[in-house]
Amino acid sequence: MNLIKSFVGKAFPIVDGELEHWKEVCGKAEDDELKKQALASIEMKRFHALGGSVYALYPGTDLENTVKFITALQTISDYLDNLCDRAGVSDEAAFRQLHISMLDAVDPYRDKSDYYLYYPCKKDGGYLEALVDMCRIQVLTLPSHNIILEKMKKYICLYSEMQSLKHIKPDVREKRLSSWAEGLLKEYPGIYWWEFAAAAGSTLYVFLLYAIASDPHLSPDEIDLLEKAYFPWVCGLHILLDYYIDAREDIETGDLNFTSFYESPLQMEERLSLFIGECLELCSQLKYPKFHTTIIKGLLAMYLSDPKARTEGIRRTTRTLLKKGGYGAVLYHRICRMLRHAGKI
Repeated sequence: MNLIKSFVGKAFPIVDGELEHWKEVCGKAEDDELKKQALASIEMKRFHALGGSVYALYPGTDLENTVKFITALQTISDYLDNLCDRAGVSDEAAFRQLHISMLDAVDPYRDKSDYYLYYPCKKDGGYLEALVDMCRIQVLTLPSHNIILEKMKKYICLYSEMQSLKHIKPDVREKRLSSWAEGLLKEYPGIYWWEFAAAAGSTLYVFLLYAIASDPHLSPDEIDLLEKAYFPWVCGLHILLDYYIDAREDIETGDLNFTSFYESPLQMEERLSLFIGECLELCSQLKYPKFHTTIIKGLLAMYLSDPKARTEGIRRTTRTLLKKGGYGAVLYHRICRMLRHAGKI
């Protein structure tokens, strides 16, 4: 419960302050479409930065610097998602070029690129580059940033590849995505291609890598243990829950939804329950197990407290998933519903 109090009482205000700053920066964009999508991504997806900021409470981190990194990187992610999905563009080359910004953000030793090279809109007033620079500055403050750099780049590359394919034309995106994911599945037996793709779409492990690099004595063995728990399990659960609550909305808008590939609602429930079980078991074996298991239960609470999780047809599954998370998930679910009612999330 102390983690939840610090999360809401300490991390949330810093996130909100950072988002207000980025709203001011993007307001200087000369291109109206870029300004519109930047502002919309901040206003409509604030929830993502708030949720990710829980990793700023990892033992030993600098709270303010970690929140700055997480908020900036998540803001890049949400902004690019809007540029790829909401601006009427379907050019894969443009999407890949835009996502180089995320690689530049986590690797301060790279030369920065022209992110809008293939995109029809270009004049953002320096917004995207400023976000990249904020991330790079924060990475360089970490005593063990060199140890986690290659892992961060690996998972940013997976994220960027998935996003670039997910937003191409609907008649080819599923085939391209499944072919890409299946080519990597041999390292992850026991999961479906869309579950791998969902895991690739999460930034949580990158946030965790930043947090653990605050430890000057960080060891590669510790990173390996965390990786086995987080990818594909924690990252997969994160994004599958997101798609779970958005399923009906995505059907109406024609957006791709990874939970639509399950054969039946029962199979979806069984697979999500499997992900919850694996997450709780693997996270219980990590350093600071309570921190990680609280996050799993918090994920369930945050997503399943959304009113969309109580719509007709999925209420029973929502109750089953909460029960699978245990008493903590049920308790946090009640807290999240109160926070939603109060407009905090």
